[in-house]
Amino acid sequence: MHRILSIILLLFSVNTFAQQDYEAQQRKLEERKAEILKEIKEFQTLLNTNKKQERNILAELNEQNKKIKLQTELINNSQKQIRTLSNDIYVNTLASNKLRRELGVLKDDYAKTIVKSYKSRSEQNRIMFILSSNNFLQAYKRMQYIKQYAKYRKSQGDEIRSKFEELERISAHMESQKNKQQKVENDQQSQRKELEVEKGKQTELMSLVKKDSKKFSSQIKTKQQETKKIDQQIKAIIKKIIEEENRKRREEEARRKREEEARNAKSGTKTTSKPTVTTTSAAGKFDMTPEEKALATSFSNNRGRLPWPVEKGYISSRYGTVKHPEYDIEYENHGIEISTEKGSTVRSVFEGEVSQVQVIGNSRTVFIRHGEYISVYQNLASVSVSKGQKVSTKQKIGTVGTNFEGVSVLKFLITKNSDYNNPQSWLSAK
Repeated sequence: MHRILSIILLLFSVNTFAQQDYEAQQRKLEERKAEILKEIKEFQTLLNTNKKQERNILAELNEQNKKIKLQTELINNSQKQIRTLSNDIYVNTLASNKLRRELGVLKDDYAKTIVKSYKSRSEQNRIMFILSSNNFLQAYKRMQYIKQYAKYRKSQGDEIRSKFEELERISAHMESQKNKQQKVENDQQSQRKELEVEKGKQTELMSLVKKDSKKFSSQIKTKQQETKKIDQQIKAIIKKIIEEENRKRREEEARRKREEEARNAKSGTKTTSKPTVTTTSAAGKFDMTPEEKALATSFSNNRGRLPWPVEKGYISSRYGTVKHPEYDIEYENHGIEISTEKGSTVRSVFEGEVSQVQVIGNSRTVFIRHGEYISVYQNLASVSVSKGQKVSTKQKIGTVGTNFEGVSVLKFLITKNSDYNNPQSWLSAK
């Protein structure tokens, strides 16, 4: 009996955990769907704003590619939702069929019990059954049997009622899941139609690009050359920042040492302590104070949780090797490009100190140090901070400018010492 109860409890627990898992998956997919829809809405707002400006085919093509990617991600997310709902419906169908079978068996047993009880329903029959016992012990056992039999009948009725209620609950849940599945499938059909429209626009833009391929190819190569030149300048500035900070540290240590020696000479005290040994980091690395190490650790602990440098926008160019969708051209992107609204506020992603404010190309660039990390904000139209200034998380440091295509874009980079990191892995999910 105990073994049977254990098996029933185990099956119930497995079913409960499976249900919770499906609900968690469904909730996660719903949240991701909401995020994608919000991103598409923000993207469309930016797209409409850019269309009011002078037309730039390459910029439109890049934006169209991004929109198609978002639309495709939305369709894939819907497909995952449908699969999760189908699995849930399948599991509940199995549970429903199992309950129906168990309910049928219980009803048959209960019917037989009722018939048997009906035949021996007379009170006199029960009394005679007890009185016809051979001894007192047998009479007592027969009385207990009658009580247990009555209790068994009641438990049969309770179990049938419980199974029936469970069946109704599962049936209602299945109906709800089927309705959700139908809605997701309808949404997906609309998303597929929208994707076809966007692909049609993409084809139209690509045909325009092909008509004047030499011109556009030349524009792309010019942009890559400018980007490469700017990246080299940024790399050189970061190297200079590290060298300057390390030099300041060494000079400060030397100054403190001279002051200590002067005080000892004045008082006639002999220096008994061991001479201070200045440790020098490898080339391209910061020599840090304990406070700077603590700041670097705090920055590192916030990986994946840093706020975006602009409040609204989308990543129009990702970190790493970027390949043009139309031409056989590749270039290395050491940061990410975030397309945003014109004149958007640019914010520091973490507390730190402004190491440099430089004019690079036709725009301004701000370098903020966070211990051994540096965050770089390139293509600013205006700057509201200065070198040596302490800044806090989300503090305004300037406004975003436009690129050569007339699109409002912020180039954002993160380095650990002089090594580039993927900035997207540091930012929080929108």
